[in-house]
Amino acid sequence: MSVPERYQRYAQPVGHLPVQPAEIQLYDEADPIVHVPDPYNPNGSIAVRRSALHPATPTPPRDLTPQPLLDPTAQRYVGAGIGGGVLLWGGGQFLIGAGHLISSLSGVGALLFFLMLAGARTVLGGRQAGTRIEVHNHARGFGRNTTNL
Repeated sequence: MSVPERYQRYAQPVGHLPVQPAEIQLYDEADPIVHVPDPYNPNGSIAVRRSALHPATPTPPRDLTPQPLLDPTAQRYVGAGIGGGVLLWGGGQFLIGAGHLISSLSGVGALLFFLMLAGARTVLGGRQAGTRIEVHNHARGFGRNTTNL
């Protein structure tokens, strides 16, 4: 016995193409939606497909060696300033010493000159041995003085 086509099990409607089964998509194969910070609103986020994001470039390793407190140029300027100050101070001390030397030599020279004069007077017979000099000083009020030799 033959059953009409429309009653047949798994029969396809007339004039329709057979239905193709859909491709099976596994969970890992789907392009998921990720949320990234909104560039215009830092408190919000926007949904973006993961395939639209560019892979992040790895950051280069940081240089963690200790850095100087002052940069080298500033250190050179500070050193030059301190060295120049010390050099000028030393030059001033040298000039002070030279001034002391010259003044002491002039004082010693004056002393030697007057000792030479005194020696020359005694050698050349300046004053006689028995000469007596009297000095009379009369002091009056308000600092008036009279000196008689």
